[in-house]
Amino acid sequence: MDQNNMMILVAGPFRSGTNDDPVLIHRNTEFMNEVALRVYEAGHLPVLGEWFALPLIQTAGSRALGDEIFTALFHPVAMRLLGHCDGVLRVGGPSQGCDEMLRLAGEQGKPVFFSVEDLPALAE
Repeated sequence: MDQNNMMILVAGPFRSGTNDDPVLIHRNTEFMNEVALRVYEAGHLPVLGEWFALPLIQTAGSRALGDEIFTALFHPVAMRLLGHCDGVLRVGGPSQGCDEMLRLAGEQGKPVFFSVEDLPALAE
């Protein structure tokens, strides 16, 4: 299927499976960033909810992962971002937040991909 370039939300675990260990969270984020680069190299525009949510969370005064401010912004920002995306690329391990993104993508009629290779080829 040929498409124009698409804005692809890269959805992977952020805190899931980390017990809030900052080293493991950093690894999860780096993995999603690496996937995002591959999406870009494939000709699409990648975005991560974390790119939008984390600066807002910090600016709003969050003091810890999972505090009231973090919870009020983290997933809602990604859900709002999803409305501007053309599809979702699900990567990584188990994550309730990612499962919710996929459910919402389905409700919005957006395609879900499970590898960069599954993304549509670009029109010449």
